[in-house]
Amino acid sequence: MNTKKYAAEAIGTFWLTFAGCGSAVIAAGFPQVGIGLVGVSFAFGLSVVTMAYAIGHISGCHLNPAVTVGLAAGGRFPAGQVAPYIIAQVIGAVAAAALLYVIASGAAGFDVTKGFASNGYDAHSPGKYSMVVCFITEVVMTMMFLFIIMGSTHGKAPAGFAPLAIGLALVMIHLVSIPVTNTSVNPARSTGPALFVGGWALTQLWLFWVAPLIGGVLGGVIYRWLSDEPTGVVEGRR
Repeated sequence: MNTKKYAAEAIGTFWLTFAGCGSAVIAAGFPQVGIGLVGVSFAFGLSVVTMAYAIGHISGCHLNPAVTVGLAAGGRFPAGQVAPYIIAQVIGAVAAAALLYVIASGAAGFDVTKGFASNGYDAHSPGKYSMVVCFITEVVMTMMFLFIIMGSTHGKAPAGFAPLAIGLALVMIHLVSIPVTNTSVNPARSTGPALFVGGWALTQLWLFWVAPLIGGVLGGVIYRWLSDEPTGVVEGRR
């Protein structure tokens, strides 16, 4: 049933947002044992690996509106299912951000306005990168993410290794782009924290929808052109 696919996408996106953003908010700078940029990067990547094995056979484990749109553009996902998948993903991400807010606010001195793992550009970029640079970064990173997803889930790719390739790709993306935008490549993941930060985070949220969606379409279309695709539409199984 499609309802189960939507539920799987909501749960999976919840896990990605909670684990990834949670590692940044709670553990990244913890005194003496903080996990830092590398740890946060692996947290995002491992969240995808674990969920790909858990729900890949149910929903395809997109966890990301840009992935869903990119797979549709690449001929791997039915266009009629795009909107329900995206709605489910955003619901999961918002629920994760709500739980993370409850947990993080239990610490003395917690201040949600300091970022709460939100994505930003200009003054709100970790490295103070400009809007144009942040836009380009998000487009390119998401494009390559979709290219890797399309390739690793291709019918001729080695079976069973797609989750590892996709998860490691997300780790690499974060290692490069956390200083630039705090890394989105995922509009749902960006929306959850932004709703709780408000203000600048909501004002700048448009970039973290538009750029990843463009990148996702580019990645899907380029891989579809490059590779001989098997006949029929699949759901990006991992």
